[in-house]
Amino acid sequence: MSNHRRNATALVFALAIALLGISSAATADDAGPTWTSQAGLYRVRYKSELEPIEINKIHDWVLHVETAAGAPVVDAEITLTGGMPAHNHGMPTQPQVTKNMGHGDYLVEGMRFHMAGDWVITLTISAAAGQDTCTIPLKL
Repeated sequence: MSNHRRNATALVFALAIALLGISSAATADDAGPTWTSQAGLYRVRYKSELEPIEINKIHDWVLHVETAAGAPVVDAEITLTGGMPAHNHGMPTQPQVTKNMGHGDYLVEGMRFHMAGDWVITLTISAAAGQDTCTIPLKL
């Protein structure tokens, strides 16, 4: 094999490795559990800025919302509530979606859990496909 061909092959290999690295970095946040909304219109996953989530520490989440077919939901209105059903109380804060980050990602600010146990986060999502509710159970 000529040096030119060897260099071209090495360049193609290096580019392929770089692209795979970019691809895996872009989808690393996509890993993890996904929840389907009640009517099946949306799939949701989240990434907390705290890993693991700590008790009594205010933090942010990034929600990723996609259609049942896997397309990002880009212009959704999302409200969030939460609580501990076993204790019959809500969250100590009122988290809000504060930014549409594009590509189906939404910034939620003001998450805080004040005690360990079973929590439920409920999202109401309104977008082109319709309105639906998604429940995310958490054990802290």
